[in-house]
Amino acid sequence: MSLKQWVRQARGVQASDLHLEAGMPLMVRVRGQLQPIGGAIGGAALLEAARGLLGEAWPLFLQQRSYDLAQTIAGVRCRVNVLQSARGVGFAIRLMSAQQPTVESLNLHPVLREIAALPHGLVLVSGPTGSGKSSTLAAMVQEINVHRACHIVTIEHPIEFFLSPVRSLIRQREVGRDTPSVERALIDAMREDPDVLMVGEMRDPETMRQTLNAAETGHLVFATVHSSSCAEALQRLVSAFSPEIQAGVRTQLADCLQAVVCQRLLYREDLDLRVPECEIIRGSSAVRNLVREGQFFKLLSVMETGAREGMWSFERYRAWLSQRTQWSWPQAQDQASLSADDEIGAYTLPPLRSFSEGADSSNSLGNLQHTEANATSPASPATKTPYMGGGRASRISQSPPPPQKPTDEEDEVIEIQALDDDLNSLIKALEKR
Repeated sequence: MSLKQWVRQARGVQASDLHLEAGMPLMVRVRGQLQPIGGAIGGAALLEAARGLLGEAWPLFLQQRSYDLAQTIAGVRCRVNVLQSARGVGFAIRLMSAQQPTVESLNLHPVLREIAALPHGLVLVSGPTGSGKSSTLAAMVQEINVHRACHIVTIEHPIEFFLSPVRSLIRQREVGRDTPSVERALIDAMREDPDVLMVGEMRDPETMRQTLNAAETGHLVFATVHSSSCAEALQRLVSAFSPEIQAGVRTQLADCLQAVVCQRLLYREDLDLRVPECEIIRGSSAVRNLVREGQFFKLLSVMETGAREGMWSFERYRAWLSQRTQWSWPQAQDQASLSADDEIGAYTLPPLRSFSEGADSSNSLGNLQHTEANATSPASPATKTPYMGGGRASRISQSPPPPQKPTDEEDEVIEIQALDDDLNSLIKALEKR
């Protein structure tokens, strides 16, 4: 099977993530749960898929052993991380929604429209990995695009949603392709007459400092940060700086802060749908004073009493979700958008099971063997493929298959046994076949 077929298969079961690893079955995350499909995937097939996907970026992957990109595969917009692991080349793929994200389509509270209508300041969208931060960010930018005539500049790595201009002029810049770094793009943006800036993720103090500077100069700036609550998002931003300048950073943050949105995904069995559950802080005088003084632990009490100012705790937001009657099902719309040749037919997930269930305990990761025939037989049983294992190996070698049922078409067995061996050795070994 090809990468395109694997993505089609994952979209067919409404998966949010797809994981490909040599010697392991295709793994999909559906409604937050990781589940296997089919038999083991061959390492040679994954290596070929990686080289075809990366193209001219292949030498860079060989240098840094990982690469991020966003690409449309089989009609599905995907955020792809190609990586090297102990078994060889692997993929971690996030399957994006085919529709343009909006506040309505993501089942978000209308208060996010009010936040998007702000003229200037800093808006943070936070949450754990995989909680839909990028989708919420894109939905608020789309809200501006539809209702205001603005110049919007986005800085993303990679670009996940292509936003079509409606009333606004939108420039989307991808780090690594359109600009060498987020820092360089932020410096450039100050000379590009923007009204709205969107920073995909703040990962280091320099990016955070320039983002705060942009918010202070009269722009509306959106950015994301990883955290489990609004207070933690603000505290993490401040603690990224050295202690001697944190007081100044808190003052700068308090002056430009407009809102913090922290979200997590909640699965509703009655709707068979994952919906965002949010905690929202608005930049009131009380909130700004607490931020300036560094008393982040008191923000929860201000949030509980700030309902009239548009603040929401997780508990009150969950109560609002329980009373909501109109819902949007993005998965159904994604399926309707697939072209006829992207259809994969009926395919159902196997019952949820643990990784170790059905594994052959006599095998370990160090002795894991697989053939390319596994990659072309997704329906073959995977009960003897260990889902998790331990052990380290010492070399990359080629050996003939075990003498079970020898045939003329049987491929060579590839054993990938070392994490720190050079990937070029694997490539040379495969090219000799």
